[in-house]
Amino acid sequence: MSKVFVSYNNIVSAYGLNSNAAVSQIEKEVSSLKHTVDEGILPYPFFTSRLENKRISEAFEQLKASEAFTRLEQLMTISLSKVIAESGIKLNKRVGLIISTTKGNIDVLEETSPHPKERSYLSVLGAQVKSFFGFQNDALILSNACVSGVLAIAVAKRFIAQGAYDHVFVVGGDLVTKFILSGFNAFQALSNEPCRPYCKTRTGINIGEVAACALVTNDENKLAKEAVEILGASSCNDANHISGPSRTGEGLYQSIQTALHQAKISAADIDHVSGHGTATQFNDEMESIAFNRTGLKDVPMNSLKGYFGHTLGASGLLETIVGMHSLHRNTLFANKGYLELGVSKPLNIIKRTTPATLRTFLKTASGFGGCNTAAIFKKVCE
Repeated sequence: MSKVFVSYNNIVSAYGLNSNAAVSQIEKEVSSLKHTVDEGILPYPFFTSRLENKRISEAFEQLKASEAFTRLEQLMTISLSKVIAESGIKLNKRVGLIISTTKGNIDVLEETSPHPKERSYLSVLGAQVKSFFGFQNDALILSNACVSGVLAIAVAKRFIAQGAYDHVFVVGGDLVTKFILSGFNAFQALSNEPCRPYCKTRTGINIGEVAACALVTNDENKLAKEAVEILGASSCNDANHISGPSRTGEGLYQSIQTALHQAKISAADIDHVSGHGTATQFNDEMESIAFNRTGLKDVPMNSLKGYFGHTLGASGLLETIVGMHSLHRNTLFANKGYLELGVSKPLNIIKRTTPATLRTFLKTASGFGGCNTAAIFKKVCE
């Protein structure tokens, strides 16, 4: 079986319109979370990471789009356009497109939206992106709660391994909207201060927005300097509860074990864990149990939610890209805001950004409905 890689990538975020803009600030331990007042979304102040509309509009105008795109479609096309250009890949029948999102164009359902409500259908979102770039195959929409981003990478790998495609562009995104914030607020999960994953003093989640894109390919001539090989990937549903994770971490445990088996390595071969780390009580606790069950308690670990907030269907893709740059830079990024361990099982949380020799990392994600996904990546260029 040929090797499959994650290569060219782009992060469109409050840090800027490319991956390096985000990674360089993360390396300096600078968060993009801001104290925000927007009563149209939430009746009281909250912390979030959002892009400025002016910046989005200016970048989108450069793409010379001929029709009105939604805000999410603009973010996704900005991110995807850079990766397509850098890869130089022609969009023929051997090229696929996967879009990962939890809510898509949910904002068009608001009364103030200028777009028809039909734009909220995920199939329409896929058709818009496909048509703009001229993909010859229909977009596959992957919407499986908060594992969507990393699961999209795993699905792209399977398509390539099965011979369906040679290349797959994966793009993910979600917005900070009234619908999403009101939902997490109903769970009493929103924090009124910057989130602190795995920390004893954490008070809940922040929601952020990004668009992220990466090329998954079997072509060793199409590799960026930070490219990684996908060694193994697995997904498992614990069927515990519609919103609450398994108390034993069973689904995440099974996902990690299967990914390790596919990769033909052991937990001792993992140099770094990029966890889900939402900074909610039940998620962080579940992860601590699962990581201890899989023998990963001593492996340096972080969550990136303290930098971006939780970006929902884009989070797993976004955090995989940052993990790729972490390997390339041989740098472990700090778990922003962490002060003191706040889960029942020991974890080796990265307290400050540190140089290290890195070759492999494990990316995990968990989400509503009991979904869990784990993927293992290996550095290509030393």
